[in-house]
Amino acid sequence: MQNTTMLKEDSLRGKIIIVTGGGTGLGRSMAKSFLHLGAKVVITSRKEEVLKKTSEELANETKGEVLPVKCDVRNYEEIEAMMKTVINKFGSFNVLLNNAAGNFISPTERLSHRAFDTVVDIVLKGSYNCTLAAGKYWIKEKINGSVLSIVAPYAFTGSGYVVPSACGKAGVLALTQSLAAEWGKYKIRLNAISPGPFPSEGAWSRLMPGELMKKFDPAKATALNRLGEHHELANLASYLVSDYSSYVTGENVVIDGGMWLKGAGQFNLCEMIPPEMWDAIEQLTRKGKSS
Repeated sequence: MQNTTMLKEDSLRGKIIIVTGGGTGLGRSMAKSFLHLGAKVVITSRKEEVLKKTSEELANETKGEVLPVKCDVRNYEEIEAMMKTVINKFGSFNVLLNNAAGNFISPTERLSHRAFDTVVDIVLKGSYNCTLAAGKYWIKEKINGSVLSIVAPYAFTGSGYVVPSACGKAGVLALTQSLAAEWGKYKIRLNAISPGPFPSEGAWSRLMPGELMKKFDPAKATALNRLGEHHELANLASYLVSDYSSYVTGENVVIDGGMWLKGAGQFNLCEMIPPEMWDAIEQLTRKGKSS
């Protein structure tokens, strides 16, 4: 991704941002955007080798300061240790991006309770662990903090075949809205982004392996008939963690090319009707009006 940042240079100067799941995919792209805008960035995940490689790449690409810290967000003690490392390095931090996630497509009846736990623990437990630890620190130190969580449109619509993820992300959305109301008095903002289909290396091949991607092309499910580009999400995330959005809290911004709206409309599937059939339907409609 080239430097296609929307905000002006140094818009995030003074921000120290923790990005969970920051070693790959969308987390990496958002971290890169933050660095271009002057933030210092901490990337975390369970894979230490990936973190080290990504941090070196990001530092070379942006000339920014990146700190890789191994952390399993399911473990509260590891989160506290990670945040202590961040504070020792940078003196403080004031932004948390809850991006770590796990997901797979499956008929729910095929899942074991352990498979359900795996996804929900990363998505929901990981997010509330990080948010709680950050919030406690910010409130104690009187820091104006900001939490941004990556959810999905099915957090508020529901979706078959990704039920554990839908449950987890719905919980994160409730956490966001609830704490926005509760912690506003501490000058802590919480917002969420619901991305639609944004391709990322590895993640999509696991979600939709083999011929599934060709058969169920996500681009065709959007109103704009295309996939999202990483810089589009990164720009939105950069705005929401910046001071330009200081009056925005408790919001969930959907960036999905109109996907959920297209799927929600009762007659949207009519786009599959060929032109000749529309001619026949029109004739039947006129006939019904004249009778």
